[in-house]
Amino acid sequence: MLTALVMVFVAAYAAIALEHPLKINKSASALLGAGLLWTIYATVTADHQRVGAELGESLMGTAQIVFFLMGAMTIVEVVDAHDGFEVITERIRTATLSSLLWLVGFVTFFLSAILDNLTTTIVMVSLMRKLLAKRDDRLFFAGIIVIAANAGGAWTAIGDVTTTMLWIGGQITALSIMRSVFLPSIVSLLVPLAITAFVLRGKPVIAPAEAERGEGRATTPFERKLMLFLGLGILVAVPVFKTLTHLPPFMGILFGLGILWLVGDLIHRDQDDEAKERFTLAAALSRIDMSSIVFFIGILLAVATLEHTHVLGGIAEWLDREVGRLDVIIVLIGLVSAVVDNVPLVAAAMGMYDLAVYPPDHFIWEFLAYCAGTGGSILIIGSAAGVAAMGLEKIDFFWYVRKISGLALVGYLAGAAVYLLERHLN
Repeated sequence: MLTALVMVFVAAYAAIALEHPLKINKSASALLGAGLLWTIYATVTADHQRVGAELGESLMGTAQIVFFLMGAMTIVEVVDAHDGFEVITERIRTATLSSLLWLVGFVTFFLSAILDNLTTTIVMVSLMRKLLAKRDDRLFFAGIIVIAANAGGAWTAIGDVTTTMLWIGGQITALSIMRSVFLPSIVSLLVPLAITAFVLRGKPVIAPAEAERGEGRATTPFERKLMLFLGLGILVAVPVFKTLTHLPPFMGILFGLGILWLVGDLIHRDQDDEAKERFTLAAALSRIDMSSIVFFIGILLAVATLEHTHVLGGIAEWLDREVGRLDVIIVLIGLVSAVVDNVPLVAAAMGMYDLAVYPPDHFIWEFLAYCAGTGGSILIIGSAAGVAAMGLEKIDFFWYVRKISGLALVGYLAGAAVYLLERHLN
């Protein structure tokens, strides 16, 4: 059974990577792969009640992530419908792509640490549509945004789902992870940022034509500012909501959507139905990329079968037996997280290493947070941020491999070297 599961997953993964040559939507490949994997698992396994329970558990985890993703994308679309991002773009006067790249990289890095890498990617990639007219430029910026968002999410307890898992599990503490992983994380951004800025040096920023027109807007300055700050405020408040209530983040985002919907209806209550239609959440929901949402569902459910059948755990145990060195194993886990989702990988590692042997804030946990968080940038489907950017800008898998993967890999290895050097000196 395990051989069949691995073969099906590899075939589905190959179909996703070859989406454009095959002319088969990656969402179809992901759903087909997930369906086949669970069918094989259920058919071969005698304990159908256990399989059903595991599928329910996986569906619950997947649904929480999908609800959060849909909520964040809808908030961004509502802000965009009110021209809210122009409050920011109007204040950016950078004339060259290289200068803009540095600005976007640092804003993404620190915003990701406060929000999370997925939400930050959605906001920043959407913002680039307001600043850059050329698709080639936007693609480069989207690649750097993915790297910056994953790097920024790795050094705080709420910036990435894997660091949150380690934080809730007691493997790391909030202040220690910030102190230990901040420098490696920012190095993992600075290296690809410097290389890309050098490549883009001297090239001018070409803004979209509609961004240059200030008249004819359907919203007032007050409405633009209100919806921008309210939308970002809701996103910022989600981690706080989770900390205070201990409810999952998707509940906070749904609560925030209700507030945003209420405020939107209040400020447009005097307009006729046709005029205010574009500002509603229902209209925003119709504009989000449902194809990428469906892809996300398929890939998460597919990976879940490898987790429940202990394929991922077996790989981790094999690494422990054959490699032996913990630092090398963690670096390899980070590289593998570029191929499969980092959540089950981190979950498998948490199950492998006992807290009694490796206490909270041990180097293995901090290094795992860095490597699992930033390693996903090496391939575009290796992280939620990458999947979101892929859906928003329709980024080709092989374009990302050619243009961005090498930059992400160099940054990943540089940051890992900095962490290990820090540990050696201390």
